[in-house]
Amino acid sequence: MDRHNAAAARLRGFEEDLGMKGTQFNTLISSLYVGYLFTQIPSNMILTRITKPSLYLSSCISLWGLLTTLIGISTNYYQALALRFLVGFLEATFYPGVFYLLSRWYKREELGYRTAFFTAAVCISNVFGSLFASGILATMEGVLGYAAWRWLFFVEGYLTVFVGICGMFILPDFPSGPARWLTSAELSLARKRMEEDLRGHSPAGPSASGGFSDLLSIITDWRMWLVGTALCCCVTSLSFNMFFPTLVATMGYSPTISLLLCAPPWFVSTITAIIVAHHSDATRERFGHTAFALSMLITGCILAMSTMNITVRYLSLFLMAQSQVSNVILLTWISNTFAHSSSKRAVAIAFITSTGMLGSVLSPYIWVSSWGPTYNNSFRICVALASIAIILCWIFRRHLERLNEAAEAEERELHLPKGYRYLL
Repeated sequence: MDRHNAAAARLRGFEEDLGMKGTQFNTLISSLYVGYLFTQIPSNMILTRITKPSLYLSSCISLWGLLTTLIGISTNYYQALALRFLVGFLEATFYPGVFYLLSRWYKREELGYRTAFFTAAVCISNVFGSLFASGILATMEGVLGYAAWRWLFFVEGYLTVFVGICGMFILPDFPSGPARWLTSAELSLARKRMEEDLRGHSPAGPSASGGFSDLLSIITDWRMWLVGTALCCCVTSLSFNMFFPTLVATMGYSPTISLLLCAPPWFVSTITAIIVAHHSDATRERFGHTAFALSMLITGCILAMSTMNITVRYLSLFLMAQSQVSNVILLTWISNTFAHSSSKRAVAIAFITSTGMLGSVLSPYIWVSSWGPTYNNSFRICVALASIAIILCWIFRRHLERLNEAAEAEERELHLPKGYRYLL
């Protein structure tokens, strides 16, 4: 909710009170993702060298929650801009960090479904964020002398601090260390499962020893740049979620009703994400599910461009919201593919998510106010980027398919047992 509350605050005087002009609001949105670029790779490299990720990640949560509350007392654009940047700087530790933590506990064919539950929180946050915002913005104007949009940052910020403190006692650590919530037999089984998952996996490049050697190995792998570009296009095409309240408001309803109408599409999106991710794991297939989700985005954008009819417009927003799972499947696929060692996987996840965040930095400028209320130019850009992402993913799939065929041919020739196969 901390990531998207500025979009809701915009409906109740956030821009006007801080004296924003032109594209300054877009820059404010973008600044959070600039912060991401500086932290994700170093943070995941740190995670590979510590034993208590629960304390590290939870501390970062509480700190960015505190910074979020400070946005509520900012008096000008530049104060809010600096605070949003720092929120992103700390928030960047969490997403790739939890993704890496999950990959240390679950096998490749299990990871998509579990990751979907984690990333479903993004959709749920859009549901509850909209409901929270509608209630706060409608009822707290002038309370204790503060504007309602300031209370939005106060309440959501303090909630985040509380969640961070709870996370210190709830989040698990790595299976390689002690786990109070597991018996010794269960912990041994958890470790053995992950060893079996990597059995027979021979890296394409030389074995890395950790740290900067892992980073060097990752940035010199052309496949990382291919899937990184695909993820960047995917993330940018999904940028409508940053401006969802603005898009719903184009239907002409009041700010409160507009925020309430934001909730149903994201509620359905949560269910869609879990179902699609579960099916992806069950069939051990990634490309088709990613393409299917992005196809829903393309369909929704085309519908939105075709008319300003309220019913059709709302239906298009429903379809676009369902495409959020494409990001989940693609990230899971990348983690599955670059699973050479735990340290290299951590760097790979951080590198890829950082590349994807480049799209988030640029995304706010796709949705400039001068293109509203139709935002047809914005939708055209999203369709083009989603199409490029599908094409790049297909190229990646064909590459992995050839590697699997080569491995199968070698096993047949040398009479070896079936070894590691890349998921397609």
